[in-house]
Amino acid sequence: MTLIIIQILILAFAVILTSYILPGIYVKSFWSALLIAIVLALLNAFVRPIMEYISIPFTLWTFGLFLFVINALIIMLAGAIVKGFEVKGFWWALIFSIILSVIMYLLEEMILPAFSWS
Repeated sequence: MTLIIIQILILAFAVILTSYILPGIYVKSFWSALLIAIVLALLNAFVRPIMEYISIPFTLWTFGLFLFVINALIIMLAGAIVKGFEVKGFWWALIFSIILSVIMYLLEEMILPAFSWS
């Protein structure tokens, strides 16, 4: 449970960092970023698998590149759900998802080893 909370906090911080980098993304406050992190976690847990299953032919046809489209759609859906989060369009959502993934990877590599109990 502690690890999930830490990952949500890392995601919220990554959302804020990414929004500072991209002019097409607006995050109102840290609390909005925290809400975005929770919504993204829930969408990735429940909606993304359904979208991936439905889009298997497109994903195979594009050699997996269609998964970037699914990422962008998830970001846009989160933007429609969370009031303090604004995405200016599909391409901004796509770029946001790519940069967010890189920042998340770097932050998790720096922070999560401190919380390993093994």
